[in-house]
Amino acid sequence: MAQIKVRNPLNGQFDYAFEASSVNDVRAQAQVARRAQADWFGKGLEHRIRVLKAWAESLERHTPAIAQALSADTGRHRISHEEIGAIVYFIHGFCAAAPEVLAQPFKKFKNNADVVFKTTYIPYPLVGVISPWNFPLVLSFIDAIPALVAGATVLVKPSEVTPRFVDPLLSSIAEVPELAGVINLVRGGPEVGQAVIAASDAIVFTGSVPTGRKIALAAAEAFIPAFLELGGKDPAVVLAGSDLSRAATSILRSAIYNSGQVCYAIERVYVDETIHDEFVAELVKQTATLRRSLAGGDGGHYGPFIFEKQGAIVGAQLDDAVAKGARILTGGKVETLDGAVWMDPTIVVDVNHGMTLMTEETFGPVVPVMKFKTVAEAAALANDTIYGLSGAVFGPDTHTAGDVATLVFAGGVSINDTELPRGMQFDGEKTAFKMSGMGGSRYGATSMLRYVRKRALMANEGQVKPLSVLEET
Repeated sequence: MAQIKVRNPLNGQFDYAFEASSVNDVRAQAQVARRAQADWFGKGLEHRIRVLKAWAESLERHTPAIAQALSADTGRHRISHEEIGAIVYFIHGFCAAAPEVLAQPFKKFKNNADVVFKTTYIPYPLVGVISPWNFPLVLSFIDAIPALVAGATVLVKPSEVTPRFVDPLLSSIAEVPELAGVINLVRGGPEVGQAVIAASDAIVFTGSVPTGRKIALAAAEAFIPAFLELGGKDPAVVLAGSDLSRAATSILRSAIYNSGQVCYAIERVYVDETIHDEFVAELVKQTATLRRSLAGGDGGHYGPFIFEKQGAIVGAQLDDAVAKGARILTGGKVETLDGAVWMDPTIVVDVNHGMTLMTEETFGPVVPVMKFKTVAEAAALANDTIYGLSGAVFGPDTHTAGDVATLVFAGGVSINDTELPRGMQFDGEKTAFKMSGMGGSRYGATSMLRYVRKRALMANEGQVKPLSVLEET
């Protein structure tokens, strides 16, 4: 087996290593999962809910170790604890919703009262999950948990960039014997991901569009469904009459959260020309209050790049923008300090869609701001993208901003705030538009139905049709 070394983003040291799973390891894990699935589904929903709630309790007991591992891989403290809390929340939320969502009562045919039917939900036996490095734990289980509740077993491959949480997580799983073979984790690079696809009955992937395309093709070859949550280039539109302090705070919070390494981060801002300068001044003023976080709990607002190559990608976009006339007002430099790769919050003006900064996913703490003259122009700019994950519109009131929000072609559009879809996990549904994803909604309690096939059972409780119906007339 190949050994993979892992870099600590806070100091640049390769201070952890793990043995990558082989293709045979993946196949063996898949066989274990398939054997476990019959019992996992067969014992019924109440059993699954009880076991998953026991795991939630175990996760809470193992929080210190899991959070420490996440922090070592990501260079952040608070968000690592948030990830664990989110998983516990997902477990309880899907377990609470499942009895209603998965209910299977008999109903009568509308055109024949003698026939009753019901739809039964048969889970895909094994759901494979391939997750990215920016939220290692959450994005490994945001889809795995509803699949588990629905009765599938899961085979999860976290990113090889951020794998340290796997060991303490496995310890939490081991405390719940009924989960043996139900939750399975493998580690490694792309070849392990390919093996997961080949071994699964359905595949879930969160990550970039180029990799998502490859996974969709591999899934098509295997004739299995693929559920893809891909990149974003989220726009924010700021209309005349907006509360500029509120808009600046909301946009900056979104752009800087996790140092911009978020698929739904605001990555481009369109501002009415009559308020552009005032808005930019407010943005710069608020940016000056932010500082680096060099250690957990130090009061800093943002950390280094998790994946060091991301710094070079962001730097190249900024170089391209400046070469084409953009001006950087704050930040803008990729710096290596004691092995960590940093970029301070970066405000950029005089940008246009001829720059990669405005058209390609940035995944860094950058806020480019562009003027518009009319609402129609703002909507056209917001929609001039291959992406359609989410976005935001700010205006003087909900009605005015809401009218413009309906013009934005994205799955979730926040009004007078950003990131509102994050809180919608069980309350509503949204899908990604364009190349930001495919395969149904990850949001909403009914998202667990992505992981089942529907079988109709029908019974005729009346008379059968006589042979005379076959007579020619």
